[in-house]
Amino acid sequence: MAQQIMSPSASWRRIDAWLTAHAPAEATLLNPPATRDDLQEAERLLGVTLPDGLVESLRCHDGASTWVSFLPEQSPLTVVGIVERRRTRMDVAAENDGLAPRPWDDEPWWHPLWIPWAEGADGGSQVIDLRPGPDAGRLGWAGHSGGGDFTDSWPDLPSLLHAVAHALTEGGGVRELHPYLTARGELWWDEEGCERLNGDPLTPAPVGLP
Repeated sequence: MAQQIMSPSASWRRIDAWLTAHAPAEATLLNPPATRDDLQEAERLLGVTLPDGLVESLRCHDGASTWVSFLPEQSPLTVVGIVERRRTRMDVAAENDGLAPRPWDDEPWWHPLWIPWAEGADGGSQVIDLRPGPDAGRLGWAGHSGGGDFTDSWPDLPSLLHAVAHALTEGGGVRELHPYLTARGELWWDEEGCERLNGDPLTPAPVGLP
């Protein structure tokens, strides 16, 4: 039987509770919920309807106040950040013929129906693919060079948030990445068996809630 995926709200409740218990300084970096007006204005500026999973996630937290590492490889953007990043990407793509795939790429550098929802450590965007078809809603990466990358993509945002919440509260990893605490008490994700980050010790993150 396929595992039932928790809603973004349920996943965030678990993530929030875990951060409060085990990495309280990290918990304070999450922003309050986005308002309905914020979301409606974003949709007007973007010219698209935001996917339900993203709306529900933003109604839990309007991204974070700074780049954070408590999601594996991505930090959630604010509503304003989503609009600004998409506008910048569209402008750059239009100026550099980046909206059409090149012969050596399967995907374009950018597509109007990609919604950036998070930022990688290298400044790349994790996007939600809103193009119609069986892969609608999947997550992928749009970097600074080359076409978009949907290799081993998550089927949707709720699936990723569910995996994070499950790893923190039930154990295991998020695909090949596992949760650790840094020497400063920050949540970090890395390969199994990792012991140090930039020379400082890493300890396996505690599993579950008090």
